[in-house]
Amino acid sequence: MSNPLEKLIDNFCKLPGIGRKTAQRLAFFVMSMSEDDALEIAQAIINLKKNARYCPVCFNITENERCNICANSQRDHSTICVVEEPGNIVLFEKTGYKGVYHVLGGTISPVDGLTADKLKIKELEERVKTGAVKEVVIATSPNTRGELTAQWIADLLKQYHVKVSRIAYGLPIGIDIEFADEVTLSKALEGRKPVNV
Repeated sequence: MSNPLEKLIDNFCKLPGIGRKTAQRLAFFVMSMSEDDALEIAQAIINLKKNARYCPVCFNITENERCNICANSQRDHSTICVVEEPGNIVLFEKTGYKGVYHVLGGTISPVDGLTADKLKIKELEERVKTGAVKEVVIATSPNTRGELTAQWIADLLKQYHVKVSRIAYGLPIGIDIEFADEVTLSKALEGRKPVNV
Protein backbone atom coordinates (compact mmCIF):
# COMPACT_ATOMS: atom_id res chain seq x y z
CA MET A 1 0.00 0.00 0.00
CA SER A 2 1.40 3.41 -0.92
CA ASN A 3 2.06 6.09 1.66
CA PRO A 4 -0.98 8.48 1.78
CA LEU A 5 1.31 11.52 1.88
CA GLU A 6 3.26 10.34 -1.20
CA LYS A 7 0.02 9.59 -2.99
CA LEU A 8 -1.24 13.12 -2.29
CA ILE A 9 2.07 14.62 -3.46
CA ASP A 10 1.89 12.55 -6.67
CA ASN A 11 -1.67 13.77 -7.27
CA PHE A 12 -0.78 17.42 -6.67
CA CYS A 13 2.01 16.99 -9.25
CA LYS A 14 -0.69 16.25 -11.86
CA LEU A 15 -1.91 19.84 -11.58
CA PRO A 16 -0.53 22.33 -14.13
CA GLY A 17 2.35 24.44 -12.85
CA ILE A 18 2.83 22.32 -9.73
CA GLY A 19 6.28 20.78 -9.38
CA ARG A 20 7.37 18.25 -6.79
CA LYS A 21 8.49 20.84 -4.20
CA THR A 22 5.25 22.80 -4.42
CA ALA A 23 3.28 19.55 -4.26
CA GLN A 24 5.16 18.60 -1.10
CA ARG A 25 4.43 22.00 0.50
CA LEU A 26 0.74 21.66 -0.37
CA ALA A 27 0.57 18.11 0.98
CA PHE A 28 2.23 19.09 4.26
CA PHE A 29 -0.12 22.05 4.53
CA VAL A 30 -3.12 19.76 4.05
CA MET A 31 -1.69 17.51 6.79
CA SER A 32 -1.62 20.49 9.17
CA MET A 33 -5.22 21.51 8.42
CA SER A 34 -8.14 20.52 10.59
CA GLU A 35 -10.02 17.47 9.35
CA ASP A 36 -13.09 19.65 8.65
CA ASP A 37 -11.10 22.06 6.47
CA ALA A 38 -9.46 19.21 4.55
CA LEU A 39 -12.83 17.53 4.02
CA GLU A 40 -14.29 20.84 2.81
CA ILE A 41 -11.61 21.02 0.09
CA ALA A 42 -12.18 17.38 -0.87
CA GLN A 43 -15.96 17.95 -1.02
CA ALA A 44 -15.51 21.07 -3.17
CA ILE A 45 -13.53 18.99 -5.69
CA ILE A 46 -16.17 16.25 -5.69
CA ASN A 47 -18.98 18.82 -6.13
CA LEU A 48 -17.14 20.45 -9.02
CA LYS A 49 -16.73 17.14 -10.82
CA LYS A 50 -20.35 16.08 -10.16
CA ASN A 51 -22.21 19.33 -10.78
CA ALA A 52 -20.19 21.54 -13.11
CA ARG A 53 -20.55 21.34 -16.88
CA TYR A 54 -19.89 23.49 -19.91
CA CYS A 55 -22.45 26.05 -20.99
CA PRO A 56 -23.87 24.86 -24.35
CA VAL A 57 -23.75 28.44 -25.69
CA CYS A 58 -20.32 29.81 -24.70
CA PHE A 59 -18.56 26.81 -23.07
CA ASN A 60 -17.97 28.59 -19.77
CA ILE A 61 -18.28 26.44 -16.65
CA THR A 62 -21.71 26.40 -15.04
CA GLU A 63 -23.95 24.39 -12.74
CA ASN A 64 -27.07 25.56 -14.58
CA GLU A 65 -28.45 24.82 -18.03
CA ARG A 66 -26.73 27.99 -19.30
CA CYS A 67 -24.06 30.05 -17.54
CA ASN A 68 -25.08 33.19 -15.64
CA ILE A 69 -23.57 35.44 -18.32
CA CYS A 70 -25.41 33.85 -21.26
CA ALA A 71 -28.64 33.77 -19.26
CA ASN A 72 -28.38 37.46 -18.33
CA SER A 73 -30.59 39.59 -20.58
CA GLN A 74 -28.81 42.73 -19.36
CA ARG A 75 -25.59 41.68 -21.14
CA ASP A 76 -24.78 42.86 -24.67
CA HIS A 77 -25.32 39.65 -26.64
CA SER A 78 -24.27 41.37 -29.86
CA THR A 79 -20.63 41.50 -28.69
CA ILE A 80 -18.70 38.27 -28.13
CA CYS A 81 -15.29 38.20 -26.48
CA VAL A 82 -13.42 35.07 -27.58
CA VAL A 83 -11.11 33.63 -24.90
CA GLU A 84 -8.93 30.54 -24.66
CA GLU A 85 -10.11 29.08 -21.34
CA PRO A 86 -12.97 29.64 -18.84
CA GLY A 87 -10.49 31.12 -16.35
CA ASN A 88 -9.91 34.04 -18.74
CA ILE A 89 -13.53 35.14 -18.23
CA VAL A 90 -12.86 35.92 -14.56
CA LEU A 91 -10.17 38.40 -15.61
CA PHE A 92 -12.33 40.14 -18.20
CA GLU A 93 -15.27 40.36 -15.81
CA LYS A 94 -13.10 42.49 -13.50
CA THR A 95 -12.70 45.05 -16.30
CA GLY A 96 -16.42 45.84 -16.45
CA TYR A 97 -16.88 44.26 -19.91
CA LYS A 98 -20.64 43.94 -20.56
CA GLY A 99 -20.75 41.65 -23.59
CA VAL A 100 -20.82 37.84 -23.65
CA TYR A 101 -18.05 35.28 -24.19
CA HIS A 102 -17.02 32.29 -26.23
CA VAL A 103 -14.47 29.83 -24.80
CA LEU A 104 -12.34 28.07 -27.42
CA GLY A 105 -10.84 25.44 -25.13
CA GLY A 106 -7.26 26.28 -26.11
CA THR A 107 -5.41 27.63 -29.12
CA ILE A 108 -4.38 26.13 -32.44
CA SER A 109 -1.11 24.25 -32.06
CA PRO A 110 -0.44 21.70 -34.83
CA VAL A 111 2.71 20.52 -33.01
CA ASP A 112 0.55 19.50 -30.03
CA GLY A 113 -2.18 18.04 -32.25
CA LEU A 114 -4.57 20.92 -31.48
CA THR A 115 -6.11 21.77 -34.83
CA ALA A 116 -8.97 24.23 -35.38
CA ASP A 117 -11.53 21.41 -35.53
CA LYS A 118 -10.63 20.37 -31.96
CA LEU A 119 -11.49 23.82 -30.59
CA LYS A 120 -14.92 25.46 -30.31
CA ILE A 121 -14.40 27.55 -33.46
CA LYS A 122 -17.27 26.00 -35.46
CA GLU A 123 -19.58 26.74 -32.55
CA LEU A 124 -18.45 30.37 -32.63
CA GLU A 125 -19.17 30.49 -36.35
CA GLU A 126 -22.69 29.15 -35.69
CA ARG A 127 -23.31 31.97 -33.19
CA VAL A 128 -22.12 34.58 -35.70
CA LYS A 129 -24.21 33.05 -38.53
CA THR A 130 -27.43 34.00 -36.71
CA GLY A 131 -26.81 37.65 -37.67
CA ALA A 132 -27.38 38.88 -34.12
CA VAL A 133 -23.65 39.41 -33.47
CA LYS A 134 -22.19 42.81 -34.36
CA GLU A 135 -18.64 42.39 -33.04
CA VAL A 136 -16.28 39.56 -32.16
CA VAL A 137 -13.38 40.60 -29.92
CA ILE A 138 -10.56 38.07 -30.12
CA ALA A 139 -8.76 37.91 -26.76
CA THR A 140 -6.26 35.09 -27.26
CA SER A 141 -2.76 35.40 -25.82
CA PRO A 142 -0.21 37.49 -27.73
CA ASN A 143 2.02 34.50 -28.52
CA THR A 144 2.49 32.42 -31.67
CA ARG A 145 -0.43 30.08 -30.97
CA GLY A 146 -2.73 32.90 -29.88
CA GLU A 147 -1.90 34.93 -32.98
CA LEU A 148 -2.41 31.92 -35.26
CA THR A 149 -5.79 31.23 -33.65
CA ALA A 150 -6.83 34.89 -33.89
CA GLN A 151 -5.95 35.02 -37.58
CA TRP A 152 -7.79 31.76 -38.27
CA ILE A 153 -10.95 33.11 -36.61
CA ALA A 154 -10.68 36.48 -38.37
CA ASP A 155 -10.31 34.77 -41.77
CA LEU A 156 -13.24 32.44 -41.06
CA LEU A 157 -15.58 35.25 -39.98
CA LYS A 158 -14.82 37.60 -42.91
CA GLN A 159 -17.65 36.08 -44.92
CA TYR A 160 -20.23 37.15 -42.32
CA HIS A 161 -19.49 40.89 -42.46
CA VAL A 162 -19.19 41.11 -38.69
CA LYS A 163 -16.70 43.46 -37.04
CA VAL A 164 -13.72 41.41 -35.82
CA SER A 165 -11.30 43.12 -33.45
CA ARG A 166 -8.25 42.04 -31.50
CA ILE A 167 -7.42 43.16 -27.98
CA ALA A 168 -4.57 45.67 -27.93
CA TYR A 169 -1.29 44.82 -26.30
CA GLY A 170 1.94 46.57 -25.61
CA LEU A 171 3.40 48.13 -22.49
CA PRO A 172 1.85 47.20 -19.15
CA ILE A 173 0.83 50.05 -16.88
CA GLY A 174 3.62 51.02 -14.49
CA ILE A 175 6.54 49.58 -16.47
CA ASP A 176 9.64 51.63 -17.30
CA ILE A 177 10.18 51.67 -21.07
CA GLU A 178 13.82 50.67 -20.61
CA PHE A 179 12.67 47.22 -19.45
CA ALA A 180 10.47 46.55 -22.51
CA ASP A 181 11.72 44.37 -25.34
CA GLU A 182 11.56 45.48 -28.98
CA VAL A 183 8.57 43.26 -29.86
CA THR A 184 6.50 44.73 -27.02
CA LEU A 185 7.50 48.27 -28.02
CA SER A 186 6.65 47.53 -31.64
CA LYS A 187 3.19 46.26 -30.67
CA ALA A 188 2.68 49.30 -28.43
CA LEU A 189 3.47 51.58 -31.38
CA GLU A 190 1.11 49.66 -33.68
CA GLY A 191 -1.72 49.95 -31.13
CA ARG A 192 -1.21 53.66 -30.47
CA LYS A 193 -4.24 55.93 -30.36
CA PRO A 194 -4.68 59.70 -30.42
CA VAL A 195 -4.50 61.74 -27.23
CA ASN A 196 -7.55 63.89 -26.70
CA VAL A 197 -6.41 67.42 -25.88
